[in-house]
Amino acid sequence: MSRQQSVGQELKVAVIGGGHLGRIHAKLLTQVEGARLVAVCDPNLEAATTIAEANSRPEESVAAYADYREAIGEFDAAVIAAPTGFHGEIASTLIKAGKHLFVEKPLTHESEEAKRLALLASSRNRVLQVGHVERFNPAFTALGEFGVDVKYVEATRASRFPGRCLDVGVVMDLMIHDLDLVLSLTNAAVRSIHASGLSVVSDHEDIAEARIEFECGLVANLKASRVSPAPARDMVLYSPAGFAQIDFGKPALAMVKASDSLSRRTFDLEAEAENPLKYADELFDQHLSCELKELEPRNAILDELHDFVISVQAGGVPVVDGNAGARAVTVAEAILDAIAERSWYANASDDEIGAKGQPRRRIEQDRVAPRRAA
Repeated sequence: MSRQQSVGQELKVAVIGGGHLGRIHAKLLTQVEGARLVAVCDPNLEAATTIAEANSRPEESVAAYADYREAIGEFDAAVIAAPTGFHGEIASTLIKAGKHLFVEKPLTHESEEAKRLALLASSRNRVLQVGHVERFNPAFTALGEFGVDVKYVEATRASRFPGRCLDVGVVMDLMIHDLDLVLSLTNAAVRSIHASGLSVVSDHEDIAEARIEFECGLVANLKASRVSPAPARDMVLYSPAGFAQIDFGKPALAMVKASDSLSRRTFDLEAEAENPLKYADELFDQHLSCELKELEPRNAILDELHDFVISVQAGGVPVVDGNAGARAVTVAEAILDAIAERSWYANASDDEIGAKGQPRRRIEQDRVAPRRAA
């Protein structure tokens, strides 16, 4: 079965899931050249109908379905924006029906299921793209040489409580963005993972941190929270080229480029400076040049949808394919396992382990009533 669509052939696309992301994808698909939104599917038919009507045109109506299986004959490809727990079933059904898929991250919440989907898509010669949108962020794509042979990554991703995506914790919801970015920097296997997390308001971890070491020597420290008073989306990377700081929100990329002597470890501070206390200005003038890249904001979701359609029409491989999506889920699952095994006390009991570990009560001394004067 050929993956490639005929050149110039319009790709008929359905959106499955009538929630927040489903609405966004449906709207943006109307702006993607070579694609046409033909259906919106959601068990809540009213929600599907609202989205379909909002994106219909006099010459191009969009149909609404409560069951995506009823629409299978109407589309060539689909965007799956349903809750994560349904990704596996829906994606498997549609790949077997010969459809190309864009699946919102995470691909699934179980690594074995994610691997099966990637293998199924490959065996059926279907495009399977995963919606790790930060791969298309201008601040990340502008890294260039700073993304080669990275040795250390530190990332923080935080949001106010979203009230949605609560079928997974913050690792699969937010941290997986940075996890996918780190994994895109190396093909090396993971050597070790240490992690902890806490459930604050949901049934899953709402705050998490992880330290991941790779066989190539790369170390990544990732932090995520979905109960933060202020949002944050930033990353710092260190490589032989120097170091770079990414602000995904603005977007902005600040870089400090190392001189050849610093990169090659031939720099000798004693030989360069008579007084190291006064060397800061000279160090940055001669050996650590600072550069702030001016970046034009882009709609990264629109860019990844363009990538999906082009991959289908040209028979290519998307930036984030099924294997990449499955790899992110596999490492995220290992992080969750580490969180589940985290003991918060020495000799911890079963209810003092993991994200929902109970804090020990402190024994307070009874207050002694003040004596009255005789």
